[in-house]
Amino acid sequence: MSSDLVQLLFSGLTVGGIYALIAVGFVTIYNVNGVINFAQGEFVMVAAMSGAAMTSAGAPLWIACIAAILVSAAVGGIVQRLALYPARHSSDVVLIIITIGLSTTLRGLSQLLWGSSPLTLPPFMAGEPVSFLGAVIPRQDFFIGGIALICMLALFVFFERTAMGSALRACMMNREVSRLMGISPNRMALLSFVLGAGLAGAVGVSVAPVSLATYDMGLMIGLKGFVAAVLGGLVSIPGAVAGGVLLGVLESLGAGLVSSGYKDAIAFLILLLVLIFRPQGILGARSGKRV
Repeated sequence: MSSDLVQLLFSGLTVGGIYALIAVGFVTIYNVNGVINFAQGEFVMVAAMSGAAMTSAGAPLWIACIAAILVSAAVGGIVQRLALYPARHSSDVVLIIITIGLSTTLRGLSQLLWGSSPLTLPPFMAGEPVSFLGAVIPRQDFFIGGIALICMLALFVFFERTAMGSALRACMMNREVSRLMGISPNRMALLSFVLGAGLAGAVGVSVAPVSLATYDMGLMIGLKGFVAAVLGGLVSIPGAVAGGVLLGVLESLGAGLVSSGYKDAIAFLILLLVLIFRPQGILGARSGKRV
């Protein structure tokens, strides 16, 4: 295996982990609330910008990043309660338009609050790149991959080993049956937004040292997370993880072997092909029912 291919694969896995976390947020919110949240990428931006602003003000890096993730999760909860909960009986089109409006609003508020100039966040793992099988890998990439892996393990424990996670998973499968079992769909809807925004926040503070924090950084990463969710079927958390990793690897290989100019186009080409030939996703059920 050539060093260039190792470099591309490692980069793809790292980026794929980021897409996977965003996709999990899309899937969780969609299956509980019945809405595709196109403001998901803005939660990444909120965490990145607030974390960078706090470190610039003198806050310790780790404390600032934990606080930034909590801010992102809180914004997710506020968005759900103030914007989507009152409109929960509206049509799917109305709910999607609301999330698009929220995305624009959050970008505008961020620009007013923090300005349009990029903010910097110190790297968590500074130092020279690491040589691995001939490839040169930045230390921050190890941190990003580690955070993605830790979040996925934490999600597994949450959904499989906690009562609240089991209740959320049951509500994702069937809201009405969950209601009959004593689970509040409204509480789970709020929890899904807080969880999805928290995961996006973890992504934001992880990538900010590499990509810088800007008020519009969430748009593209949110759209690619949506592509990953659709690739995984939009109804399955394992599918979202698989879709994110696959998208990251394909995007990295395409950019490295073809042209970096096509990097963003690759994601949307994949989305188009999936919608045409396998709209249920790689792990989605053909019936389209939630699993």
